[in-house]
Parts: sequence; structure tokens; C-alpha cells
Amino acid sequence: MKLKLATLALGATMAAAPVMADLVFPSLSYRTGPFAAGGIPFADGYADYFTLLNERDGGIGGEMASVPECETAYNTEKGVECYEATKDSGALIYQPLSTGITYQLIPKVTADGIPLHTMGYGRTSAKNGKVFSHVFNYPVNYWDGASVGVNHFMKQAGGSLEGKKITLLHFNGAYGREPIPTLEALSAKHGFDFNAIPIDYPGQEQKSQWLQIRRERPDFILFWGWGVMNQVAVQEAANIRFPMENFMGIWWSGSENDVIPAGDGANGYKSLQFHNVGNDFPVFDDIQKYVVDAGKAAGAGDQVGTVLYNRGVYAAFLAAEAAKQAQAANGTSAIDASMMRDAMESLEITAATMEAAGLPGFGPEFKVSCENHGGDGLAAVGQWDAASQSWSLISDFEPSDGSVIGPLVDADSAAYAEENKVAMSCN
Repeated sequence: MKLKLATLALGATMAAAPVMADLVFPSLSYRTGPFAAGGIPFADGYADYFTLLNERDGGIGGEMASVPECETAYNTEKGVECYEATKDSGALIYQPLSTGITYQLIPKVTADGIPLHTMGYGRTSAKNGKVFSHVFNYPVNYWDGASVGVNHFMKQAGGSLEGKKITLLHFNGAYGREPIPTLEALSAKHGFDFNAIPIDYPGQEQKSQWLQIRRERPDFILFWGWGVMNQVAVQEAANIRFPMENFMGIWWSGSENDVIPAGDGANGYKSLQFHNVGNDFPVFDDIQKYVVDAGKAAGAGDQVGTVLYNRGVYAAFLAAEAAKQAQAANGTSAIDASMMRDAMESLEITAATMEAAGLPGFGPEFKVSCENHGGDGLAAVGQWDAASQSWSLISDFEPSDGSVIGPLVDADSAAYAEENKVAMSCN
């Protein structure tokens, strides 16, 4: 059934399109507001991948995909308004790209029966599908990222962090505070001194934080930032000549936007990643041919191959693969949100899956289950080369410390279940 798409006016702006296709993938984007520089390339990559499937393949399983876009400006209230305005359009999945919006949508999507995918952000304990039936955070979460970062620093330190100092420099909000419990547990396990230094939004002034860092002289810094605070932090680190190889951002603090302004001073800065970097993958040639050159790109077409554009492509790829598996499992191309949720809960991404999509080796292989909505927790470390102005992965996709993270996930999800009277189960 073809649905008509109305332009929404709720304080949030929705991009109008004349016809809504059968498979609807709403995009809660932010092309305006303080984090637009990160939101724009992600939204472009997300939309362009579905446009590629429509133009090259005739859609997904013969059904055209639609990506109605609703502007949130990274504002939680607007994000909820966008969800309410689009949820009855046949929406198959939501990816809000905001931890604040995610926390508000968790009870809503559960009640409405629509899956929520918070890829590399959101509530970490949503990995426990016995509690969070409609929330998925594969292939990796913030606690995984903190653990992989600590493991990398441990290798740098010769195999031990005993007596070392690790500082978490972070956005002063739910997103930035998310890794603190993990880092406290890892500090107890590995014997390093841990402290956290918050940065208030929007983070354009960080002199006091970096004075504290100069005074305390940490051996390593993990950085959970977003938007302009990223480039400010990298520049401040360069100003005090902090060794960049000991400064590592989470994957939201590791795009070209974050390092280019600091010039040569950013050379050697590291960032965790849960997908590959660059444009040396067949899918990008196809996007150029069928989308950009055809004048159908969501943006100017100049972001293809950048970190955050790639992340949008990866998010769309994972959603499309779940839709394909839902179609196969149910013997119909006209799937609904319930079928999509079930497919996401049994999703398996293999090397062959990525190869067939033109994304060979683009991300880690992983499998989802009811007990595990988060995958295997694999992340890689990227490093910036200022001379070539490019990111490269300097490690394989490596596992986090499940012996630490598993109990934390169990405890936090159990507390949520008790507070919200959720009966833990796998159907």
C-alpha cells in the first residue's frame, strides 16, 4: 500500500516527499543546531544508501524504501515530537542519533512495538534484550568503547596500567557520563588512577579543564565529546603539547571535523571506531554513480567517504539487512515493525554479508540474540595523519572485557526492570 507523506510542522521540520514507499525508515536528523556539523554527514549517508538501493536494486526485496526526515536539532523534546509525528507512517525502525532522545524513546517504542537501534550510543544496558525487548545497540556500546580504549593504552604501557593515570574528559550530560561506571570498574581491576573532567555544553571554552590536566598530568586521556568541543579539545591538547598518541576519543570524537582545524597539531590523535574509514569500498563507487552523479544525493555529495557519512551508510546498511532478513523469514516483502524487530533480534552480519553489499571488511562480524542485543562489543582504534589528512585503522576490531562489562549490564538492566516493572524474558 502506498502512503502519502505530509509535511509536518511541530516546531520540528520534516523534509517533504511526494510519495512514501512501503518500507519506511524515518530519519531523526539534525541539520541545524549546535551539532549540525556531525548530524549532516550522517543523515546524508543514511539517506543516500537507501536511495542507492532504490535506484540500483529497485528497493529492498522489490519494495521501495522511503526515508522521511524530521529535524530534531539534537533537542530531546523535538526528537520526541518527531517520533510521535512519524510513528504511524509505517515506520520500521528508529535511529535517533542522540542519547537524550534515546532515553525518552525507550518506553515509547516498547509500547508501540517499533524497534529502536542506537548504534554505538544510548543506554548501554539495552544490550540485555530480556529487559529491553525493542532496543538494540549492536555492534558496540560505550562501555565496550571504554574497555577497548583501556586495553589499547595497556598495550602502549607495556602490558600494565598499575599506577598510571587515566582521565575521562567528557561532555557533561548523559552521553558523556555513560562510560564512568566501566572506567571505575576497570580502574579497580587494573590499578590505574581514574578521574573524570566534565565539559559543559557547548564546550567552546575549555581553559580550566586543560589547566587541570596540566596540573594532574594524566598518562592517558579518553575523550567523550561531540560537536565543536571536539575540535576545541584537540586544539587545547596540541597547545599544551599533550602526546597525541595518548589522547583517544570515542567514535563520536573522531571525524575529520574534529582534527582538521588543529592542523599539524592534531597529528597522531586517536579515535575508537566500530566501522572502517575512507572510501575504498565498492559501495561508494555505486553511490557516486547512482546517487551523487544522478543528482539524487541528500546533500552536496562532497561528504562521501568521510567518517560520519560512512557511519550513516553503515547504519542504513544494517537496517536494510535486517529488513531483507525479515522479508525472507516471513515470506513477504511488505514487512511491518514487528517483523523488523524479530529480524533484528536474530540478525547475523558476516563477511559474506558485507562483501555482497560492497562493504568488504567494513565492520566486525556479529550476531544478535534475545539475550544479547549488542553484538560482540568489537571496536578498532583509528589514528589521524595530518600530512595526508586521513584516518586509518591501526588495530583490528578487538573485544572489550566481558568479565567487567557483562556484570555491569546485568546489574543496570535488572535495576531498570525492577523500577519499571518489566518481566525479564526471551520469547
